[in-house]
Amino acid sequence: MNPTTKPEEPADESGDNEAERAVPAAADKSDAPGPSLAKDPGENPEAGAEGAHGDADGAGAASDDGDDGDPLTDDLDGEYTPPPSSGLAAASTALISVLLSLVALIGTWSGRVIAERETLVGQIDLGQTGTAEQQISEIYGDAWHATALTNGIFAVLALIVGLAALGLPQRKSWVRPFAVAGIALGALALLISVGMYFDVFVSLPEPPPAAPPTTG
Repeated sequence: MNPTTKPEEPADESGDNEAERAVPAAADKSDAPGPSLAKDPGENPEAGAEGAHGDADGAGAASDDGDDGDPLTDDLDGEYTPPPSSGLAAASTALISVLLSLVALIGTWSGRVIAERETLVGQIDLGQTGTAEQQISEIYGDAWHATALTNGIFAVLALIVGLAALGLPQRKSWVRPFAVAGIALGALALLISVGMYFDVFVSLPEPPPAAPPTTG
């Protein structure tokens, strides 16, 4: 007799189907948007605090280095850079040098007054008893020398002012030529004044020789 075979029962697919359905459901739940517990790097409070401290330190370093644009802080912390000169002092001194040299060449009213005073003093000192040589020396020669001395003083001043103009900051192109012109004219006036004072160019007039006494 053939043994009877027990018919195979169909597999219970309900369990497998439920497991397969549970997997997509879990996947759907994990893919669904929800509150994230991970912290955004940009929202890290420690990083924000460090950035704030870094900004504060940077601002402090900028203020310490004198880069904040404050002129008072720049003057105290760094080297002071003076503003460019306007060149007014150099221009003024150059013009003054030229004028002083012209005055030394032409003469001044002060020199004329001093010369007249010397003439008057010579007349008072000599009176009517002086010889011709004494009258020429006291009345004419002293006045001449006083005029030359006055012009020489103005010439020296022109030289000093002209040299000072060359040493000052210059902004105009005509300042240096004017200063050089004042120095040149001052030197010329000084040379003429020295020659006049020591009677180099023109000597004092001499009286005619006295006539020999006549014998009768």
